[in-house]
Amino acid sequence: MTAKGMFEYDEAMTDLVVAYCKERLALDPVPLDFGGQGHALGSVLTGLMRPEGNDAADVLRLFVDKLATAVVSCDSPRFLSFIPAAPTKAALLFDMFVSCSSLHGTSWLEAAGVVVAENQALEVIARTAGLPPEAGGCFVSGGSAGNLSALVVARDTAGYRRGGEGPSRPLIAISEEAHSSVGKALHVIGVEALIIPTEDHRLTGARLRAVLEHHPRTDDVVAVVATAGTTNAGIIDDLSGVADVAQERNLWFHIDGAYGGAALFAPSARARFAGFERADSFIIDPHKWLFAPFDCAALLYRQPNLAKAVHTQDASYLDVLHSGNPEEWNPSDYAYHLTRRARGLPIWFSMAVYGIDAYRDAVEDGLAIARQGAAMIEATPYTELVRQPELSIVLFRRPGWAKPDYEAWSARLLTDQIGFVTPTTWEGETVARFAFLHPNTTVEMIRQILDTMA
Repeated sequence: MTAKGMFEYDEAMTDLVVAYCKERLALDPVPLDFGGQGHALGSVLTGLMRPEGNDAADVLRLFVDKLATAVVSCDSPRFLSFIPAAPTKAALLFDMFVSCSSLHGTSWLEAAGVVVAENQALEVIARTAGLPPEAGGCFVSGGSAGNLSALVVARDTAGYRRGGEGPSRPLIAISEEAHSSVGKALHVIGVEALIIPTEDHRLTGARLRAVLEHHPRTDDVVAVVATAGTTNAGIIDDLSGVADVAQERNLWFHIDGAYGGAALFAPSARARFAGFERADSFIIDPHKWLFAPFDCAALLYRQPNLAKAVHTQDASYLDVLHSGNPEEWNPSDYAYHLTRRARGLPIWFSMAVYGIDAYRDAVEDGLAIARQGAAMIEATPYTELVRQPELSIVLFRRPGWAKPDYEAWSARLLTDQIGFVTPTTWEGETVARFAFLHPNTTVEMIRQILDTMA
């Protein structure tokens, strides 16, 4: 293989890879597979990276037979741990198109067609959330990147928003149930966290107000972060009450809706999100409950000009990107990134193909299966429901079991390919946790899993 040969079209290699992609897309249902087998894979890869390369068919066969089966498939309807994924077929196919086209999604100059399409998908999300028409943002790699980028804006615009200088030691209020990425983001940007105690695991406006009224550094607080669907239990904070306090004290109001914010699309859950429309910024991860491939998070601002003032990167070679034309929109101006892939195109294509009603119904399916699963747990004599689900996460216990029992049970489920269900900790107790998302998860699957606890 010559250097130039790496850039020449290879029909045989193309046929090989496309054939595998077609097989993977056609799997119904997608198997769980196993994962966690790294100790047995070293010998498989020995000698693979060599000066003269390898036949593409041999490398692909190694991946399909040895590596792909050592990954637990997040898009299996039996994947009920962490937060699953269930990308639509259209989104997966268009993700292939994005990769094959080597599309760049950094600036209007380089990718106006990409940007205008991504912005259309962002506009659907912003409109569903209730933000005004001038809202905007960009797609980033995930919730961690989105939270970090939004909180930088909250920190750096505090002085402007208050009509003076920002505090030298800013604080941002977060609940003790906030996602770990929020605390990590504050550490990265050098901002202290003001931890607000929760009420039944929910951040409320009343608790926030009480802390701010008596805290010695209340004037240093520049923002508050609420959660719309905690990862562990799917709990939605008191968004309206927190918004009231944020408005009273001129705090930036950021909502981490990485997992649960997608339920805004479901009419049955909409009332639980009252106050979401008052956010200054929020994130929702389409690669979670909006059925997009990894990695894709929507980051949106009520006033994107504030984010642009903070995140625009200045360098001589970048001057050409900032022409001052109001129609131009550079995704690089709205997060800490510069170079980025066009990660928003797969959800744009999928939404355009299937329609917003199909997305509404798919999210409703996740909510419905959670309610059915909770009812089944309550009706099973040897299981107990920890709390009624607010969204699509269900916590339950097997009385008499301790952590080793749950861990052994979880391992058996995966080995037998019945389900991928990992335990979690709730109020100091090890419990089981279902995270429903895939519309093809059935009550029969839930029944099969519960039967293994008898």
